[in-house]
Amino acid sequence: MRTRVIPAQITTVEDRIAGSLNLNQLFLLMIPVFWATIEFVILPPKLHVTLLKVVIALLIAGVCGILALRIKGKVIINWLIILLRYNLRPRWYVLNKNDAYLREMHLPVFEKRQSRLFRKKKAVAKDEKSLQQIVLSDIIRLEQLITNPDFTFSVKTNKKGGLNVGIEQIK
Repeated sequence: MRTRVIPAQITTVEDRIAGSLNLNQLFLLMIPVFWATIEFVILPPKLHVTLLKVVIALLIAGVCGILALRIKGKVIINWLIILLRYNLRPRWYVLNKNDAYLREMHLPVFEKRQSRLFRKKKAVAKDEKSLQQIVLSDIIRLEQLITNPDFTFSVKTNKKGGLNVGIEQIK
């Protein structure tokens, strides 16, 4: 029984369609066929074989055949695409420092206008008398009430996030 090793990185494996040819190679080998057909129909004398049509078709077939070859596991057209991208890339890079992240900003200070625009209203101090003072004796009575086995203490949340606290006598 045959066993095959499945590579860990599936995305790097090329799909083989016909023999050892992948899809790019098949397209490259089909281009001369379509080119010769279009050339045969369009160039004068139409629908006749001439030496010029045959030479052009053979040149296109040779170029596409060479581009479909593999070198070190890669198709030659892929090598050409890599070289073109490298040669056509920009040579000058401009650093844009228009962002304000981690930069010291030295802005002019406009004191008169700033004082008018950003005036803080003084907070109104609440009277200390209006706040309820909790006495220690009340806390002790509440603790005795909660720990008393004759009463149940329950805390429930309502739909709006508030707390409902209840102390009920067990009957």
